[in-house]
Amino acid sequence: YPDLTVAENIRYAGVLRGIDPREIERRSQPYLEKFDMLRFRDRLAGRLSGGMKQKLALVCALVPEPGVLLLDEPTTGVDPVSRREFWDALAHLAAEGLTILVSTPYLDEAERCHRVALIHAGTIRQIATPEELRSSLGLVRLELFTPQLAETERMLSEHAGDGSIADVQRFGDRLDLLVKRPEEAKGIVTERMAAAGLDIAELRSDTPTLENVFVATLRQLGEEIHAVPFPHRLDHGGLHGQVAIGARGLNKEFGAFTAVRKVHLQIRYGEIYGLLGANGAGKTTTIKMLCGLLPPTQGEMQLAGKRGSLRSADVRQQIGYMSQKFSLYDDLTIAENLDFFSSVYGVPHQDRPEKMRWILSFSGLDGKQDQMTGSLPGGWKQRVAFGSAIMHEPSVLFLDEPTSGVDPLARRAFWSMINELADRGAAVLVTTHYLEEAEQCNRLGLMVAGELVAEGSPAQIKAAQSGHVLEYVVDQPQRAADFLRIDGERWRVALFGERLHVITEDDARAAEQATTAKLNAFGIRVLQVREARFSLEDVFISIVEKARLEGKIGAEE
Repeated sequence: YPDLTVAENIRYAGVLRGIDPREIERRSQPYLEKFDMLRFRDRLAGRLSGGMKQKLALVCALVPEPGVLLLDEPTTGVDPVSRREFWDALAHLAAEGLTILVSTPYLDEAERCHRVALIHAGTIRQIATPEELRSSLGLVRLELFTPQLAETERMLSEHAGDGSIADVQRFGDRLDLLVKRPEEAKGIVTERMAAAGLDIAELRSDTPTLENVFVATLRQLGEEIHAVPFPHRLDHGGLHGQVAIGARGLNKEFGAFTAVRKVHLQIRYGEIYGLLGANGAGKTTTIKMLCGLLPPTQGEMQLAGKRGSLRSADVRQQIGYMSQKFSLYDDLTIAENLDFFSSVYGVPHQDRPEKMRWILSFSGLDGKQDQMTGSLPGGWKQRVAFGSAIMHEPSVLFLDEPTSGVDPLARRAFWSMINELADRGAAVLVTTHYLEEAEQCNRLGLMVAGELVAEGSPAQIKAAQSGHVLEYVVDQPQRAADFLRIDGERWRVALFGERLHVITEDDARAAEQATTAKLNAFGIRVLQVREARFSLEDVFISIVEKARLEGKIGAEE
């Protein structure tokens, strides 16, 4: 309840379960300490960050001392730092004997679980450990880096399913190919690309992801999203490469507080740009300025080729905007919402029926146009909101957490459409807390304390990270994680189900031997160890925590 304090919410949850108020206090105290929430006891819940709200909800659920804990998409809208802290808390609770069942549409979260059940249409299709699920696929994932992503995707997709390539998935700076025989497939891909005059920057093997497993499972069941082709009327290809969104020396001050500091940004037509940052980093303020909704204290901006006033009708007509918090009117039907937004965006009357049919098809809502929008599940509502934002074919598109709560198959359809718009010249600015999704962007910008501190393609940002990631499989993962955190910085150790990630600045071989010896001496057996590649989550948390150590940002106040 946002209008109750942290302590009042906990007390209310406990009293509802018939627990004595003094017992509620005794039970909640250790959880508040563990989650670093004691100093927020008297704060209104409505004034907490997303991560703190979720921790409060967890404390309220734990006060009755349940034997089983059910969590329904617990980290929706939570930034990566808070998300990892939340999962660390769940890992501790599981190690103490609590059984936890988590539902999530994000399969990188499922990697943190001991066992995973893939459910579709009310039926569990597979259930196993993450490692067993990946092995069951019987395929290897190839990462193909090429400067001609769109052309390569089209060419290789024509051969998908012919025996050499099982699946082709496009990301911001690479293609992922699922293959049965990797060396043979590498030869075939190299040959086909050479024949087509396409370049290979790098082609390397890796293990499949859980998303690969889930999508492959659904395809075997004949499940696939086949939306009718988008009825394009405009092509912004002539603008390709020109600056669509620009900022120079952008500052925003609220009294004595500087929310955004000296931001320089250039996003070009035909590019998908992801803006990342923890809660309070300045992302929302930056986007509001770039949209023309908030005047900067200092600096210059450019939007859709215009400078100066960014609120003119001409500029607004070129922009599409999808907000996570509000995109549709719940008390209107789907058809009424689409009719309203087509009018607002100036879609020609003769084009509206075809555009609306496409949105209904894309959303899997054919024949449901008279359904009340408020009755739609979150994922379906996101699809309709996305369609509403692009029906006028804007040259500049702002997407705020576009696939929040959307299942993996629908997420692929989203990004296929976003890539199609970018290929036709649209500039796309995406904000997301889900770093697996950030891999879909051509370039990324990472904000910390109001400053843009890192920028580049996903591969460039990961390559710029110093140090090494060592992945351990041990017989007591939670005990190992707690032990390694005693002497070092806690953020350098992360638990992913049965696997342990340790980030070190030392020589990888020397660090591996030293850590293995330390764990063995503590009675923990190391079963397997390898050097892994940095994930975007590793990089993001590393940058944020180093900024915190340097005093650029503090703990939540």
